[in-house]
Amino acid sequence: MPARLSRRDFLKCSVVAGISVYLAAPGSAALAALFEKQRLRPLPWDPALGRVRYRTDATAKVSGEKIFSYDMRSRDLPGWPREQAHAMLLRGTRADRIYQGFDLSSLPADLQPDRVVTAADLARDGVAFPKFYGEDMLLPEGKIPAYLGHAVALLIWNDFARFRAAKSRLKFRDDLIRWSEPTGPLERAPWATFRYVRVGGADAFADDTYSSYKDTVLFPIGYKKQNPQWALGEAGGKIDAQGIAHGDAMAAELDAPGADKLVIEREYFSQSIDTAAMELDNANGWFDAATATMHLVCATQSPGEIAQDAPLMLAASRFGVKRLVLHPCYTVGYGSKDHYPFPFIALMAALYGDGRPVRLANDRYEQFQSSLKRHSFRMHYRLKLDRGSGRFEVFQARMLGDGGGRMNFSPSVCLVAATAAQSIYYFPRSDLSSTVIASRALDAGSARGYGTLQSMGATEMLIDEIASELKLDPIELRLRNVFATGMKNTQGAIPGGAQRADEVLRKSREHPLWTQRHKRKAEYEAAHPGRRYGVGFGCVQKDFGTGGEAAFAEVAISAQGEVLLRHIGVEMGTGMATSQAAVCAKWLGRPADEVRTGETQWPELPMIATDDPWLMSQATQDSHIGNPRWTPAYSSPSSASNSAYFFSHATREASRLLFTQGLWPAALAIWGQGFGGGELSPMSVRREDARWVEGKLTAGGLTPLPLQRLIAKAYELGLATGAVVHYLNRWQWSEAEFPLPGDDARLPLDGVALRWGDGSGTSKGIGTPTANGYRMIERTRVHYPPVQRNNAGVVYYSAIGTLAEVAVDTATGKVELLDHHSVLECGTPIVAELVSSQLQGGLAMGIGHALHEFLPLYEGGPGDGDWNFNRYTLPRARDVAVWRQSGELLPPISATDPPKGMAEVAMIPIVPAIVNAIAHATGHRFRELPVTPDKILAAYAAADADAGQSAAANRQESAA
Repeated sequence: MPARLSRRDFLKCSVVAGISVYLAAPGSAALAALFEKQRLRPLPWDPALGRVRYRTDATAKVSGEKIFSYDMRSRDLPGWPREQAHAMLLRGTRADRIYQGFDLSSLPADLQPDRVVTAADLARDGVAFPKFYGEDMLLPEGKIPAYLGHAVALLIWNDFARFRAAKSRLKFRDDLIRWSEPTGPLERAPWATFRYVRVGGADAFADDTYSSYKDTVLFPIGYKKQNPQWALGEAGGKIDAQGIAHGDAMAAELDAPGADKLVIEREYFSQSIDTAAMELDNANGWFDAATATMHLVCATQSPGEIAQDAPLMLAASRFGVKRLVLHPCYTVGYGSKDHYPFPFIALMAALYGDGRPVRLANDRYEQFQSSLKRHSFRMHYRLKLDRGSGRFEVFQARMLGDGGGRMNFSPSVCLVAATAAQSIYYFPRSDLSSTVIASRALDAGSARGYGTLQSMGATEMLIDEIASELKLDPIELRLRNVFATGMKNTQGAIPGGAQRADEVLRKSREHPLWTQRHKRKAEYEAAHPGRRYGVGFGCVQKDFGTGGEAAFAEVAISAQGEVLLRHIGVEMGTGMATSQAAVCAKWLGRPADEVRTGETQWPELPMIATDDPWLMSQATQDSHIGNPRWTPAYSSPSSASNSAYFFSHATREASRLLFTQGLWPAALAIWGQGFGGGELSPMSVRREDARWVEGKLTAGGLTPLPLQRLIAKAYELGLATGAVVHYLNRWQWSEAEFPLPGDDARLPLDGVALRWGDGSGTSKGIGTPTANGYRMIERTRVHYPPVQRNNAGVVYYSAIGTLAEVAVDTATGKVELLDHHSVLECGTPIVAELVSSQLQGGLAMGIGHALHEFLPLYEGGPGDGDWNFNRYTLPRARDVAVWRQSGELLPPISATDPPKGMAEVAMIPIVPAIVNAIAHATGHRFRELPVTPDKILAAYAAADADAGQSAAANRQESAA
């Protein structure tokens, strides 16, 4: 994007808080040499087999051409100044005393920063975080830090050599910061608490007596020492008091279960970890005061958030910013670059560059000190079941997570941990609550697995312990309690579609790793003295989506025959650009030729969102639905495994409209040419008969037509040549009625715009003209899911089971993962190879969580600024059974099964599978992650001590 906007570019801008916002697509002039337009190749499509041969970015990846934003310099960006400034954040490493300033006198005069920015400067200039991130972008003097590693100043140098030399001298220097005597850390109320109570009806399919979906989610009336306090339960009282009364009744039953019942009570711990993305947080920003334009190049999973919140931040400052030009870039962050504060810190830095672009880029120590972490959780579970049948009856969970010093996504993680705890099981009655506290730890946020890794992993360990107590095969116990289609989850909602966890269980039970585990154990241990062999299993189902999913997509065909796809989704290494291009093939006969991701400006379909989709009242929603341009949510970040199911919905619906309103009528016109109606007239052909065969369209024996011929006819007749769509999903698709013929009169969309012919003013077509030749087809009626649907928690699941084979060295405590096998249910894969890569990568992350990765929460942890990979252990190829691992996909029920989100669920079951395998190998159950060699040796030592004491007691008894 050139430094100065053209008039056309300016007119394409949206306006937020009086600031025009332009998001330069990755294919823009500024980044053309580095990003999608020059590096993505048309998909190598095999029309005969209907499959993609390799990723659209495959060549760029293997040849080193795929560049991430970490490499950005101002000299690389057309129109930017060549002089590049560099910045670093000075951070405090304590959070239990008052900050009293800093001292840079240890730097020689020639290395002093050219600009120092403090909280006083930000207060004077009106620069602050968006509300989501809380207070104190830089910590003011006289305050206690909210967390370890809280930034106290921004230091800027105008050249790299001095910056590099100065930064080297400033690192690991605790004496730079002045502190008061210890006062103790800040004490704050928890970030969130959610409680879900359900009492089922006469059977698993009857109406509930009480549930969060039907009635209400429960919230505390206050906190005492960060513990939630609840209102008094009252069976005939208000709706929330009724729920608490049901919870009290369950607690009493767990305290006194009866002779034929079993209550298992256990506590589990899941640690804080770093998401460890190889791409470090970085950005380059330039404030051009002459044109009042802020330019920012940054990596993000949620460019829409920056486009919405950055103008609000800039408008509140005294700098007079009038325009914002954003370049959202590729990123790989496993969730950690979704709604994270770094882009806003980079904007702050750019404001103080005195005309120079300012580059802010973490080194690995700084990344550990500041990046979003996974929430640690302590989980206290009680489960009541019938001893004879093994059927579960009551499940109670009390979970406590640590959200660190900023709130971030802690409320959402808190909610999801509670709703996920049931995993693949049906519980007739349940009382699940989760609290995430505020602490002096680094702020925890979005991370792959997002609260479910913690709670479901613990559930799976608990189920194995119950099976051991009942002397039942662990998979058999699971099958007796597995969640079946039509049953209700612990929120009281019936999940969408067929539930297939039972099939996953049966497939896993038949695998040789399971059927031969006892035989293999005896053989392995006989052949390997001092090593103990074990096989474990874990099976989970995880939700995908957020309950507030929204997306735009455009699919268009050019007169030259090229297929263009634009999408809000961000390519973050998952292959989303490849899969979305492939989605087009069902309706267009081949994938998109050009894919543009991370698009946030949609003037062709000018929808507006005015309220929070999760918090709005029903009355608020009802008051807006008369406006055909209003929607409950504008767009979603790339997160929560939402691309396969949700993003594909937009791509598929846009492609379908292009077919039904453009290509199919064009085909009928061609087939109907000639005297008496041509070859079409004698035939009886419906649209559902249409098939693409090797890139040509045919139906009912009619002449196959190549796409280019269809496109030419669509342009000639002024038919649809482009479609832009928008949807809203609140655990249910919105639907709207449009003045379009046939099946298109009611669509699972809430916004549609079409381009007719070449889009010129002379083109025929209905709708209100908007931009770029499009016309908005304004809906005549809309049907949004009721806001009560939020209480459903989750309704979309994908299931996976994983078997793990381990060997434990009794001398060293080291666990070797010998093999693992997974059975995944994910609907119809869009690109099977991408599913395989997500499965392998997710498994590696889960293995790290189970055996290797750990961060201390407070002092001694990453907030000290001295953590790197010399202290933090990631699994290597040798740790993940890279050459022996295997996986399989359950075949879809039919060809119409939608693809399901599975990138997160893939990492979860390997964690309990490994822990359960260690129990099979050693006889000891570990409930605190990670299971490290020192913990295993300690368990052996404790067992030996117990055995010694028992033997001594027996000898004394014999002597007596």
